[in-house]
Amino acid sequence: MATKNDTQTEADIDGAEGEEAKAAPAKRRLSLKLMIIVAAGIVGCGAIGGGAYYFFFAGHHTAEVANQVKPPVFVDMPDVLVNLSSSGSGDRTQYLKVKVVLEVPDQAVAAQVQPVMPRLLDTFQTYLRELRTTDLDGSAGLYRLKEELTRRVNAAIAPNRINAVLFKEIVVQ
Repeated sequence: MATKNDTQTEADIDGAEGEEAKAAPAKRRLSLKLMIIVAAGIVGCGAIGGGAYYFFFAGHHTAEVANQVKPPVFVDMPDVLVNLSSSGSGDRTQYLKVKVVLEVPDQAVAAQVQPVMPRLLDTFQTYLRELRTTDLDGSAGLYRLKEELTRRVNAAIAPNRINAVLFKEIVVQ
């Protein structure tokens, strides 16, 4: 038969098992939280390491690619001499002489510009003849002229494009 000491011991054991049973879910939650924190730490370290690799090593590769960009090709156009539009009947006739160079992205586009050169010259002359001397005043006037000529060249050689129209010489006389 069981004595009172044996009964208390069994009760103590049952109480201890009950406390362990209550503590088990708390330990699992603590263990789960610890695993989440460790996983987040590993992901964070990986992100920092990847960023450092890109910053120190992969960035140099993009700089090398940027250095390998082909230089532009320049295509000289024949000189253009036109009389400018006059505002009144008593005005003296003024002339505009322009030497232009086309900046093209590569040699292939330069080869495609050559056959349409007569069309480009016609486009330039018809546009330039409508200009007045006041249209060419200042750097803003020359910038507008450059942008308009670039737009007209790109329209004439579409779907190809040029980078810019560059002025070698501009004389208004």
